Amino acid sequence: MRIVVALGGNALARRGEPMTADHLRANVRSTCEALAGLARQHELVITHGNGPQVGLLALQNLAYQDVAAYPLDILGAETQGMIGYVIQQELSNALAGEREVAAIVTTTEVDEADPAFERPTKLIGPQYSAQDAAEAAAEYRWTIARDGAAFRRVVPSPAPRRIVQAPLVRMLLENGRLVVCVGGGGVPVKIDGKGRQTGMQAVVDKDLASAALAAELKADMLVMLTDGDYVSENWGTPEQRDILTASPEAIAELSFAEGSMKPKVDAAVRVAKAGGRALIGPLERIDDLLERRVGTEIRADVPEGIVFA
Repeated sequence: MRIVVALGGNALARRGEPMTADHLRANVRSTCEALAGLARQHELVITHGNGPQVGLLALQNLAYQDVAAYPLDILGAETQGMIGYVIQQELSNALAGEREVAAIVTTTEVDEADPAFERPTKLIGPQYSAQDAAEAAAEYRWTIARDGAAFRRVVPSPAPRRIVQAPLVRMLLENGRLVVCVGGGGVPVKIDGKGRQTGMQAVVDKDLASAALAAELKADMLVMLTDGDYVSENWGTPEQRDILTASPEAIAELSFAEGSMKPKVDAAVRVAKAGGRALIGPLERIDDLLERRVGTEIRADVPEGIVFA
């Protein structure tokens, strides 16, 4: 099978854990060991988030005041290289060199008129207290939003039109390589009538970008790994119901939180409507997710619409 696996932030950095290189590598190592079985048997593409890391680079960037801060598109490319290198290396190690792994920097075409540029929603960087968030917003002119009990910076997150390097990814897969790409959703770019690319100041949601890639590759499955066991209706309330299986039409009628579960559901809907399957579930139980003992599956042929766990 041709499978796209999208790694959530918990595969790279645990909540509350310092964002050190050692922690990044340790988390990626355990993730790649969990994925090694899939990588041995299938055509596998690994995509990943970069929210905490791109925010950290932005903060480090601000510490050097002799030059203007680097823009978000360049910082996004930096995180693709940084995280992609670690995933490439740890997956190769987990496979003991059985298969070649290629990590590539990818760009994602977006519409410069996308309304997302006027309404930032994408959480990036570390968490702040209310006071620290207010001070950062005033000093750096950031937009701040609540993230659970804390606060984080938010930036525009335009919808992906296409992954520019999708044909290259397809060629690598057809030649037996495993691919790491679309890091942080890919660097968002606008493309003019002459094909010239210009970086945009935003962060594309990695799940939506992964779905765009899966559709372009005609992948059999998109697997979105997160820290929750299921997609849930009325999450966090006494009326919460965990979803086992759903059709794209039925689940699209439910409401989910912007910036967290909604992009995953939207991505799954896109893949299911293109004829593939989408799984959303916990990284720590990936075998159970694939065997359908946990997690949510979205596919076209669900007569009941939604089946609750």
